[in-house]
Amino acid sequence: MKKFIISSSILSADFARLGEDINKVLIAGADKIHFDVMDNHYVPNLTFGPQVFKSLNDYGITAPIDIHLMVKPIDRIIYDFIKVGAKHIIFHPETSKNIKKTLELIKDYGCTSGLALNPKTSFNYLESVMDKINTILLMSVNPGFEGQLFIPNTLNKIRQLRKKINDSKYKINLEIDGGIKINNILSIANAGANIFVIGSAIFHQKNYKYVIDEINNKLLKNSN
Repeated sequence: MKKFIISSSILSADFARLGEDINKVLIAGADKIHFDVMDNHYVPNLTFGPQVFKSLNDYGITAPIDIHLMVKPIDRIIYDFIKVGAKHIIFHPETSKNIKKTLELIKDYGCTSGLALNPKTSFNYLESVMDKINTILLMSVNPGFEGQLFIPNTLNKIRQLRKKINDSKYKINLEIDGGIKINNILSIANAGANIFVIGSAIFHQKNYKYVIDEINNKLLKNSN
């Protein structure tokens, strides 16, 4: 896997031509797609469900798609996404009655899993599940809406999580979601993140390739 991964959040895409717009961002250089599922219950917004995900597969999108579930309760909808082809499921610990059982459910379906932490969520949720997750997704905005500003204190949390991952010896990706732009991505990478969920900073621009190239150029400085 690349040292740094750009994951484009389709929450900011053009819904009227979703398949075409996603294909465009992938051609421009995005590595994967971030699929935000919101239920107007756990978070104050309503987005899309399994059938929209299936439509992307049917359209011919073959790049990895991370399913980020902001839904409560969580377990039943996991199966709904699995049966239409989901391979990677991320959920929030507050949405599960038993986090270990939910993670085991995802694994039993043959998928990789991630745990998402809101800005105010305690890291204590990670203590007994580090061996069961592939990704920690740290929210750098309060979940529910696109286009928010990056919360500055997130940088300290990224450093803390990177140390926690390194100390655990497990191969866990550290993914950041919210308010990531060209002018702050290098500081986020330097703090220890390796996957960056980017929505409006790409989809709200006319030239996707220019933005993604600029982001990758910034990240290249971190690699040298």
